Amino acid sequence: MKNFDGIIFDIDGTLADTHELIFDTFNHVIEKYLNKRMSNDEIVALFGPTEDVILKEYMAERYGEARNDYYEYYRKNHKEKAPAYPGIEEVLIYLKSRSIPVGIFTGKGRKSSEITLKELGLIDYFDLIITGDDVEKHKPDPEGIRLFLSRFNLQGERVLMVGDVANDVKAARDAGVKCALVLWDKFSREKFSGVEADFKFYSVEEFKKFIFDNFE
Repeated sequence: MKNFDGIIFDIDGTLADTHELIFDTFNHVIEKYLNKRMSNDEIVALFGPTEDVILKEYMAERYGEARNDYYEYYRKNHKEKAPAYPGIEEVLIYLKSRSIPVGIFTGKGRKSSEITLKELGLIDYFDLIITGDDVEKHKPDPEGIRLFLSRFNLQGERVLMVGDVANDVKAARDAGVKCALVLWDKFSREKFSGVEADFKFYSVEEFKKFIFDNFE
């Protein structure tokens, strides 16, 4: 037995650099339906609720059209704009080969999460996918982590949450699990390098070595 019995991943900035795709997708519908554009920081300020909740609030009676446009653009541009980070699939293959429970806990909605995981070719590696549509309280609330612990009957101190932002760290701490803050994404590195976490990784290769050394 090594140090961990289960692992939970965030998606955006952790499995793939999806931030620019998300910014572009929001501006695609904002420009079309509201005739304006928003800065990256303004879009980030909207995060917390899922995409559907944000679109419903801003697009009002044109929500249905805007929602369809949003996901169509997001899917069509995913492979070009947001491939998986090199080395991530090797980590997931390793964990899967050892029957380690592997989960997702993301603030994204179910639809965008599944689009991303399918476009990355990674969806089959995950035993449980918990999205913003599956919890009553969003990150940094630890509800999603607790659902994972309960599903696989795991002790918090033997589970690792892997994410790229401060909310991931806070959710992990409040759930009593360890947290790895990954900073291989430019957006996360610029905004969250100063956040304290149990572990920090600046490259997928560094993280992969840690996984191989700490999971069995």
